[in-house]
Amino acid sequence: MQIVHIEITPDSEGQRVDNFLLRELRNVPRSRVYRILRKGEVRVNGRRSKPTQRLQLGDVVRIPIEDEVKIAERIKPPAKVLRQLERSILYEDNDILALNKPTGLAVHGGSGLSFGLIECVRHMYPDLQRLELAHRLDRDTSGCILIAKNRKSIVRLHDLFRKRQIRKTYDLLVYGRWNKGDRSVRLSLLKFTTPAGERRVRADHEGKVARTEFSIVEQISDFTWLRARPYTGRTHQIRVHALACGKAIVGDNKYASDTQLEFSARRGIQRLCLHASSLSVPAAELTGTAERVSMLKIEAPLPTSFVIAWKQLRRSR
Repeated sequence: MQIVHIEITPDSEGQRVDNFLLRELRNVPRSRVYRILRKGEVRVNGRRSKPTQRLQLGDVVRIPIEDEVKIAERIKPPAKVLRQLERSILYEDNDILALNKPTGLAVHGGSGLSFGLIECVRHMYPDLQRLELAHRLDRDTSGCILIAKNRKSIVRLHDLFRKRQIRKTYDLLVYGRWNKGDRSVRLSLLKFTTPAGERRVRADHEGKVARTEFSIVEQISDFTWLRARPYTGRTHQIRVHALACGKAIVGDNKYASDTQLEFSARRGIQRLCLHASSLSVPAAELTGTAERVSMLKIEAPLPTSFVIAWKQLRRSR
């Protein structure tokens, strides 16, 4: 096995070991990266490293690369997917890239997936060495997602998300009539595993605090089009908060009932009807300038499949 030693420069100082490896071993599945960490094959200054260890300037990281290089060469996203993503670019400058992610595409490879959004983007921008996801969307959720082009940008974006200074808006379709009007939902969310081994989330006071604002866009007798603004970024937050109000999202194969899924499937709806419509970022914070600048708003048009789903539901009255 070939071993490579990389000395940490200021550009990587303070980064977690796992994130550093995911960046350096481009296109290698996450599961394989974490496997070599668990086996102790990655070492920092000669010692076994935990995934969460923070790298310091001058640290030397030992990385086995022979197998991973072969994997990286073998994995290439389909040209059709790359062309679709090229058409989905919403905004781009020297520091960030925003795309309208299609439903069904995971944000990264792993867990049986040979590639995801970030692997595709790295193929699209082969000269950029520091492309990283600023946040995540569920595989079946479409819409606006931010990617940082350099270390400086990813640090700033993570800080903005942590401080809740980035505003996110989602559109969603739910089964049933939303009778409560505009509503603020504050329910803590807890992750758990089903007996079948599937990961889920439920409202539970022992979980992490979460808040979502819901408002009605349009309503018919049996279905409602909602707009949601999450103030926190918990896993499945909008899906579980809507469910806690008695309304599952149309096409949600994790939380909707079999009867609901069968109903929408008969009408040709094959997607989760949840779309990240917009992101608003404080431009001054993003660029690092001290001047007061208005919010940079990035909007992702509703996909055709979402619009058609609503038309199909309207016809089913």
